[in-house]
Amino acid sequence: MLRSESRSFSLVAPARFPHHLEDQEATGKDTQMATRDQDVMQGSQAGVLVREGNYGTQVIAVEPGGAEFIPLSERHGRPLQLFWTWTSPNMEFATIFVGVLAVALFGLGFWEATLALVLGSAIGGVTQGILSLRGPKYGVPQMVLSRLGFGYWGNALPAGLNSVTAGIGWFAVNSVSGALALNVLTHLPQVLCLLIIVAVQVSVAFFGYNLVHLFERYAFPILTVIFLIAAGVILSKAHPGASHHTFPGAFLLAFGASFGYAVGWNPYASDYTRYFKPDSNRTAIAWWSGSGLFLSCALLEIVGAAVGTAVSPGKALAGPGGMTGLLATPLADLTLLAIALGAVSANVLNIYSGALSFTAIGIKLPLSLRRAIVALGFGAIGFFLAWSGLHNAGAKYTNFLLIIAYWIAPWLAVYFCDMLLRRNPDEALLFATRRTNWAGPVAMLVGMGLSIWLFSNQTEYLGVVPTHFPSVGDLTFEVGFVITALVYLGWHAIARTGRENTLAG
Repeated sequence: MLRSESRSFSLVAPARFPHHLEDQEATGKDTQMATRDQDVMQGSQAGVLVREGNYGTQVIAVEPGGAEFIPLSERHGRPLQLFWTWTSPNMEFATIFVGVLAVALFGLGFWEATLALVLGSAIGGVTQGILSLRGPKYGVPQMVLSRLGFGYWGNALPAGLNSVTAGIGWFAVNSVSGALALNVLTHLPQVLCLLIIVAVQVSVAFFGYNLVHLFERYAFPILTVIFLIAAGVILSKAHPGASHHTFPGAFLLAFGASFGYAVGWNPYASDYTRYFKPDSNRTAIAWWSGSGLFLSCALLEIVGAAVGTAVSPGKALAGPGGMTGLLATPLADLTLLAIALGAVSANVLNIYSGALSFTAIGIKLPLSLRRAIVALGFGAIGFFLAWSGLHNAGAKYTNFLLIIAYWIAPWLAVYFCDMLLRRNPDEALLFATRRTNWAGPVAMLVGMGLSIWLFSNQTEYLGVVPTHFPSVGDLTFEVGFVITALVYLGWHAIARTGRENTLAG
């Protein structure tokens, strides 16, 4: 039975919220109630916005609220579940296609491609593990934690970018790969296959956190067994020593694409740990989230590189059919089914987290089902975008992966620099609408602008450096990270700010 809660939000104004909440539960004191939905200030003291409604461990119930603090009484789960949460979404053709691009489009040899793909996946896995750690302590999504480095309204920059790239961009990419696989398997019209894929993934994301985790858990063994068998067959048919014609700067392009794919999950990290209890094992959280992401990405991208050596570039870049053509019919059919299931696994996270990021922007949505309603909206927009991308996906996908790296790397620079300056910030900083930290958005925009202008290397725009020196490849995300970090740290060093842990300074 679906739950529709209409309760107001609780507003508390503690010095350290979790401890305050524990004291409150012990004494039975009532919380003060907000006079308006999403108000976060009362008098001169900042409060913490608490998610309304009762959700607990219910699966077939719509998760209430949006980007608010998860009460301690609602906390549940264990770190091990992060392994399948971050493995299942990458067991899909979009992951494999990154490896295909490295060989069939960029012209790398198998071993060079493998090195680039492993390095990109490894960095994304490490940052994923680090970012996941703050979820249990602060009980909020990743894009709410981002407010520490960007301020409440300045955070609209990364939160808005993530809501678009996750809830619409990634949604379209994965819907296309799932629809193409279902089309090859069933021979149904592509548009009908796309509609089936979209309907399933939007339905799961609409219900929310518990159903998302459960779906990834049961998809995990199916996807793992099928893809491991298929990977063994494909790798046995690969030609690692095959001749190749390397595109100028191909290694860095493949590295950037692999990094872009893995790091694309980073802005979601604490979305899936915020329901854990604050005393959850930190080492286990970092390990299971990081290793799940790295292993699944690296393995399937290497399989994609193997496909690029085993078939012609045209066939490899055409879609799932190039890969499944290397398999016997029963295994090929199972692999196509797994590709469709993997696309759904990826997109339930993309829609869910995209909706959370949208609610984290700070736009007033006076609905207890605000996240679920936004998820439906993203699904509708993503469907039409995916429909337009059913053809000529290769070049568009490469550009999309690089663009993701272009903005996430500067965002990570701000986030990690702020972690360095602000070791133990108060929870109330996350909900103070009057708090600013303009160093974050300014540094990010400067880092993005200069790095894209100088080093972007894709079909839509060629930067100054690769125009004159094509062998440089694409150094946009690396340079963007460094410039952003220097601007952010330099700003706070000059202004002697950035170490405030409470609203009082």
